[in-house]
Amino acid sequence: MDDHFSRGARVPQAVAYVRDLLAGFGPAWLLCGGWAADAWLGRRTRRHFDVDIAVFHHDQRAVFEHFQGWAVVAHDPHLPDDSTEQWNGRHLDLPAHIHVPTSGSPLATSSTLTHTAFEFEFLLNERSGHDWVLNREQDIAVPLDRCVRPSPWGVPTATPEVVLFFKAGGNLTTAEAEATGGGVRPHDEQDLFALLPGLTGARRSWLRESLAAVRPGHPWLSHLRAR
Repeated sequence: MDDHFSRGARVPQAVAYVRDLLAGFGPAWLLCGGWAADAWLGRRTRRHFDVDIAVFHHDQRAVFEHFQGWAVVAHDPHLPDDSTEQWNGRHLDLPAHIHVPTSGSPLATSSTLTHTAFEFEFLLNERSGHDWVLNREQDIAVPLDRCVRPSPWGVPTATPEVVLFFKAGGNLTTAEAEATGGGVRPHDEQDLFALLPGLTGARRSWLRESLAAVRPGHPWLSHLRAR
């Protein structure tokens, strides 16, 4: 990891809580999203609504079994995002995500189930052998041992350039990107400018080239020119 990123810091309560819940969970998992950006900086830079954890598509059954008795709501192309239906272990097709809601969340389910103290969700990702497939349309994949590292918080975390690739929408298919309008969310841009000063050399080049292959006109490309 580049020396420009923090080397040690106290783990925020929400991240530590989810980390501890995943003790004993066998398959690979990693911190992603906004908390991952902050993990590399070693400090909280903005408000976060939940903790994002990436797992791989073929490990979804392990998630279901690990959280037996918990309130868990899963969404994929076959179920609308506003559904509060308790996940019964049905197979989820990509793209999919699994919410673990608090008791006060609009997604809270039965009062007899266990609800989390901090909102978090699993984002299902594609894997091919030892590679993390980031965008199948453009055949962009990275070896896991290069794009997942222990962050200064001591948890497995997506590397900064991969975090930003997702935040730029680089993982989306052409149809998905068109459906979203191609805009960049303000908090994702905030994460870009927080991480950018420490993103040097090969990491910056990889992000620029990969994003250009997927979204040639993306507004972030002008910020990623080699320094």
